[in-house]
Amino acid sequence: MNALDAYRPRAAWMTTLMLTALALINFLDKIVLGMVAVPLMRDLNLTPGQFGILAGSFFWLFAVSTVLVGFLANRVQTRWLLLAMGIAWAFIQIPQALMSSMAAFLVSRVALGAAEGPFYPVYVHALYKWFPNEKRNMPVACVNQGAVVGLLLAGLIIPMITHHWGWRMNFIALGIVGVAWSLLWLCFGREGTLTDRPRAHAGPDAPRRHVPYRKLLSNPNVLCVFFLGFAAYWMLGAAMSWLPTYLEKALGFSGIESGRWFAIVIAIAAPFSLGLSFLSQRMLARGLTSRGARVNLLCAAFIGGACIFFLLLLPGFTPVQKILIFALANALPTVCFVLAPALLSEVVPDTQRGGLIGIHTALASMGAAISPMLIGRIVQMSGATNPHAYELGFATIAAMLILAAVVALVWLRPGRSRHDSNESIAPSAA
Repeated sequence: MNALDAYRPRAAWMTTLMLTALALINFLDKIVLGMVAVPLMRDLNLTPGQFGILAGSFFWLFAVSTVLVGFLANRVQTRWLLLAMGIAWAFIQIPQALMSSMAAFLVSRVALGAAEGPFYPVYVHALYKWFPNEKRNMPVACVNQGAVVGLLLAGLIIPMITHHWGWRMNFIALGIVGVAWSLLWLCFGREGTLTDRPRAHAGPDAPRRHVPYRKLLSNPNVLCVFFLGFAAYWMLGAAMSWLPTYLEKALGFSGIESGRWFAIVIAIAAPFSLGLSFLSQRMLARGLTSRGARVNLLCAAFIGGACIFFLLLLPGFTPVQKILIFALANALPTVCFVLAPALLSEVVPDTQRGGLIGIHTALASMGAAISPMLIGRIVQMSGATNPHAYELGFATIAAMLILAAVVALVWLRPGRSRHDSNESIAPSAA
């Protein structure tokens, strides 16, 4: 029986819908700190540099927990891992609503990051148990749109909650939403049963393949995907931490106006991520190689986004024009969050997929830990009301995107990696 014979579309897309809702919560958790940055910095008496450390702290244990739970996903059903994450996220919100010192708040953000870190590899691994390789782009893209909706809601709702009830009430609301999702998942969440069959000459009863991790982690193709992810997370961390403050303190919008503009930035990204994911899947269906349909498309998106980011350094743009430039630059590279795990899944056996995607997310997320701190230092040196300070920080995104794209164009060839892996793998008993 091939993968398409075992594919159950209705159950697969129902799981996708549930995970999309969890992604919405996940990104509300991530962005809330940036959205309440101005009143939080005022109440806790934080400098831009200190806030940069606080924003980056979310990712300090993100990498460690991602790797550990990623490997655990190779052995434990993703259904239970996702439930544990949903419950943990909900209850860690409460201390954040109560803390009044930077040190205590820092501990809470580190703990939340550790709990949220494994979400990406676990949900991708969960979806890949429901969809065959040729159908994997769109469900991952759809779950990513849950993140987009979460960021949209953040821009619209968080400023309103802050205005009427104070910034702390946002964390309480997130805790309630997290508990509600966990109860629904406990009732309706299921585990997929679709597995990748051994290739070519191997029969359906052949033992599952195993590739030594030292071989996977020294594979130039895998390392290139890791670097692409690092650049994408560098952009994500910078945007979530500093874009709301840039809109309010540097461009002069009110808190509510800044939230609305932030929502517009996110809304612009959504069709690009979905459209490029769909284009890649169509290219694969028409016979293009993964190099053409995934690698080249992703690198073009990176380089295009980087060139647009550099436009912010030019004089003469109005605040609204700067927002639209940022929105377009930010939109193109987001397709990496769909295509990177698909590229990795072409190399690794399904029994090791959770572990490798966990390692990928762990290493890539270091970009999101570093960029807020670096931009915080740049802003502190140049002044929190100086737009050029933030724009210099955003230029680091452009540099990172171009470097990652060049490396991938030179060394990332997934077809060759798959061939090498197939020849060197010795079957191992499950």
